[in-house]
Amino acid sequence: QARQILDLTPVKELVSLKWNMYGRPYFCFLALFYILYMVCFTMCCVYRPLKLRTDNKTSSRDNTIYVQKMLQESYITYEDELRLVGELITVIGAVVILILEIPDILRVGAAKYFGQTILGGPFHIIVITYACMILVTMVMRLTSTTGEVVPMSFALVLGWCNVMYFARGFQMLGPFTIMIQKMIFGDLMRFCWLMAVVILGFASAFYIIFQTENPENLGQFYNYPMSLFTTFELFLTIIDGPANYDVDLPFMYSVVYFAFAIIATLLMLNLLIAMMGDTHWRVAHERDELWRAQVVATTVMLERKLPRCLWPRSGICGREYGLGDRWYLRVQDRVDPNKHKMMRYTEAFKAQDRDNYDKGLEKLEINSNIPSKKNPSALSLSRNTSRTSSHRGWEILRRNT
Repeated sequence: QARQILDLTPVKELVSLKWNMYGRPYFCFLALFYILYMVCFTMCCVYRPLKLRTDNKTSSRDNTIYVQKMLQESYITYEDELRLVGELITVIGAVVILILEIPDILRVGAAKYFGQTILGGPFHIIVITYACMILVTMVMRLTSTTGEVVPMSFALVLGWCNVMYFARGFQMLGPFTIMIQKMIFGDLMRFCWLMAVVILGFASAFYIIFQTENPENLGQFYNYPMSLFTTFELFLTIIDGPANYDVDLPFMYSVVYFAFAIIATLLMLNLLIAMMGDTHWRVAHERDELWRAQVVATTVMLERKLPRCLWPRSGICGREYGLGDRWYLRVQDRVDPNKHKMMRYTEAFKAQDRDNYDKGLEKLEINSNIPSKKNPSALSLSRNTSRTSSHRGWEILRRNT
């Protein structure tokens, strides 16, 4: 219900003035700066220090040809020093993100800070996790620990997904990010529990069926992790059902795959589509209102983060009109939701004026039979009574308006 305050004309004009004056330019500059920062981090990951593998392969399925360099070998050439500059920028950016986010968490509270869509809740989780992954990658690089590709890959995905946060600055893209948040953290989270149960059950069945078979003829289920991944791909219809027509497949594979296709493809995927369609219909009615609330939250965030010297004064200075050193807001339009109700009040007061006027005429006719020396006082009393009642009614109307 607090979002209804944004529909009031003075608040709406003030928000529009601040957003157009410095909110949108600052936010677009922040988005451009973040994209350049992510490009720098991506280039550092693409050209990370690698060297040829020296030890022999121990398995025919081993396909590794490059390994990670040690810390002493990582920064020797000019290209390495150039990459080091980009890595320092990346680490400094991650530290700045944590410094800016942690005070807001302590001020607002974790539940409200991460839970409300208007405040950008899921994006705060993404950007904080991204910063932590950057620091973990830095520690693994300094200690020459193998496996830095794991936090590095997570950081790349999270960092680029956080670019969607800056879509709230554009009216064309802002409402769609709200729908994406609602679908991911509403429908998709509930659906993933059902999907996990189905995948675990059928992946275990596929692994047991092919446990006695030669993995060279049908290697999609040669071990349990690979069975889980293959079943996940089958669930989303990314791949077709694996088959090798040169060898005899177990009979139970056809039975289990038939049941899996019915439950996963025909039932659960269509259920997910129906859930997302229902969420889209519900959110579409208030997406513009939510987007305006996001604009307000973004403007307040910029005012808190930016130095006070960068704030321009909002409104019109009163010195130009002889009103002193005060700033005013020009309200150009007013949409009164109770206009029809006020019109009924107006008609009622007009009817009351007509009744008072008719009563005054009746009193005038009655008093016409009284001697002439009493007529002026009676006429004056009748007019004052009508004028007082009418004046009182219009004063009530003005006060209510």
